[in-house]
Amino acid sequence: MAPPTPLAIATSAVNRLVKEEAYYHKDQAAQEKRIKKLEDDIAAGSADLDSNAEYMLKQEKAALDETKAVFEPLRRRITEAVDKLEEQIAIAESDGTGAAEELTKGREALKAGQNLVEEREKEGEEGKGEGDKEEL
Repeated sequence: MAPPTPLAIATSAVNRLVKEEAYYHKDQAAQEKRIKKLEDDIAAGSADLDSNAEYMLKQEKAALDETKAVFEPLRRRITEAVDKLEEQIAIAESDGTGAAEELTKGREALKAGQNLVEEREKEGEEGKGEGDKEEL
């Protein structure tokens, strides 16, 4: 079997990173839900709580912070992978070495990666308050 082409490798990298980012968002939502439930139970003095509920809440918040810390480096890696995939698609098209199926998969992955990058950039811009804007 022939080794994978640079285009196939770049396509796989973008697909993997897009899935990874989606997983972390899903994980973040689940953590936030658990934190909310714990906070509500603690505030209500629920009988279901054990003696270490405060500790569990602290641990869940720490895990959420760790998950949030993953996003910035992951977004950089996605942007780099998208750029590399664009380059590989251009090379494959210009020299005619790319198989039609590989190019199609590459374009689909490129579109998914670009959409994700644009979506996250919009979220970042919307999340900035007046005091948070960078000085130019």
